[in-house]
Amino acid sequence: MTILFQILLQIIFPVFFLLGLGALLHRLFQFDLQALSRLLTYLFLPTIIFANIYQNEMTPSLLLDIGGFLLIQFLLLATLAHLMTKVFKMDKKLASTFKNSVVLNNSGNFGLPVSQLVFQANPIGASIQIMVMMFQNIITYTYGLMTAASTEGKGAMNIKEILKTPILYALVLGLIFYSFDISIPSYIWTPLENIADAFLAVALITLGAQVAYPKLENLSFIFFLGIAGRLIIAPLTAIAVIALLGIEGTIAQALFIASSFPMSRNSALFALMYRNYEDYAAQAVLVSTLLSSVTVTIVIYASRLLF
Repeated sequence: MTILFQILLQIIFPVFFLLGLGALLHRLFQFDLQALSRLLTYLFLPTIIFANIYQNEMTPSLLLDIGGFLLIQFLLLATLAHLMTKVFKMDKKLASTFKNSVVLNNSGNFGLPVSQLVFQANPIGASIQIMVMMFQNIITYTYGLMTAASTEGKGAMNIKEILKTPILYALVLGLIFYSFDISIPSYIWTPLENIADAFLAVALITLGAQVAYPKLENLSFIFFLGIAGRLIIAPLTAIAVIALLGIEGTIAQALFIASSFPMSRNSALFALMYRNYEDYAAQAVLVSTLLSSVTVTIVIYASRLLF
């Protein structure tokens, strides 16, 4: 119980303190959310990805384990979400939003800061979360966008969106600099470190601002089923896949924790783009983020017991 309280106090409280601060400041000053989002996408995220990849060792066997886990878990979650839409006879538009709510998670604004706090003494954990975030970005603009667009008969992969994402190039650049042991002079590395250090606060304050005006109404059984799929079923499938692949230690902990993060904002964005129950999607992102304060705490605690 002491360990659980320490996790809540040392990891979850700082996250939700900054989320609350972001919500409060946005209500007071009306931030330009588009500008903040662009700062994160084009400056903070690429910088922290590059810095982490450049500094930490990722062996081919580790990359294979991570890739195998992510692919198998994605297939499991996508299949389970599809089956649930059939069992509960959801219409096409609701089924689309439900699937994205379960499969896509907030691995960037929420997941990476949490991983940084959890693995402060072991940077490999944060590096694994970066790989998870890259994978999530790929399935967001393939599976996620295809699922949302399928309600209008537009099921093509959006390769352009993937190629426009700067974090992809930051990852490649980081791997090149790491592989060839290219040294970076201090006058360049120092500002990169300063930007990377600021990521956690900026990401969480921005996320807090994005959920500053909650609107909760018409919450149905399907609504809570989707949240349970993201916050409970996803971590349970992760345990099964970790056991199947025989992954252990910090890698297992990082992947298990990475599976527990709340719904992605992109699931709400896609629902809005294609009019697929957009209110349901926006509310689900908010509620899953709030409830994750409990579920992610439990998952972090369980990761230390299991692995």
